[in-house]
Amino acid sequence: MRRLTATVLAAAIAAVGLGGAATADEPRATAGAVNMEKVVKAAMWDPYKPNSSITPGAGDSVKRVEKALADKGMLAGKYVDGHFGTSTVEAYAKYQRSLGHSGLDASGLPGKGSLTKLGASGGFDVTRTIDVGGKVTIGSGQVLNRRTLAMIEEAEKRSGIDLTITQGSYTGSNPDSAGTHDGGGAVDISVRGIDATKATKTLRQVGFAAWHRTADQGDWAPHIHAIAISDTAMSPAAQAQAGDYYLGRNGLANHAPDDGPKVEKVTWEEYRRSQ
Repeated sequence: MRRLTATVLAAAIAAVGLGGAATADEPRATAGAVNMEKVVKAAMWDPYKPNSSITPGAGDSVKRVEKALADKGMLAGKYVDGHFGTSTVEAYAKYQRSLGHSGLDASGLPGKGSLTKLGASGGFDVTRTIDVGGKVTIGSGQVLNRRTLAMIEEAEKRSGIDLTITQGSYTGSNPDSAGTHDGGGAVDISVRGIDATKATKTLRQVGFAAWHRTADQGDWAPHIHAIAISDTAMSPAAQAQAGDYYLGRNGLANHAPDDGPKVEKVTWEEYRRSQ
């Protein structure tokens, strides 16, 4: 367990330019452009919807991705509809495997590299790219990627609360996390001595799907569980929790209503552009 310090965070974030104000917006999308932020959001949300509705603003970009997959014979034409549902996830995972990827790199969640390659053959450019950055080891061996680290630092700055990470990301097959922490973007945070509601709200405001887990909800010590929305390295279990969050649920197996503070749901990239 380690309390993050401003010095460590600032150094790590500065190394990849993730801190501070957002960079200028990319040029307006052209007819052949795919907005990666929108596609990834749809890939996290659409598979868990009870219908085939289209994630706001994502339809055209998703259709271009689906058409490119269909042209490769990996997706039936009837699914080229702008909804990144389970059939599209399966098709994208097949495409990732065709590139030689495996494991979490072939989960069906688009990453910058695979999406750029698909665009090169499918006739579209990729805009608003997401890059989670390399891995950073902090404290007693907790691992985060640089995007998650930047988000934690911003939540600390915004809330005035020092956040202590008790479980980081990339933990492998940890039976205690049911696969949630196997990939990127997942963190558990101690609630000892802090305002857990304020911390949870602030984490949500900067782009996490975050919940205060209490002892009566499961076999665990009270903590905050958070998933960095649109982290392209996250595990399928974490992706399902992000989908739950968008649907107003609690991210647990019972899929009960969200019991956390109400905020506008945003990604890290959307938050940074708003500042």
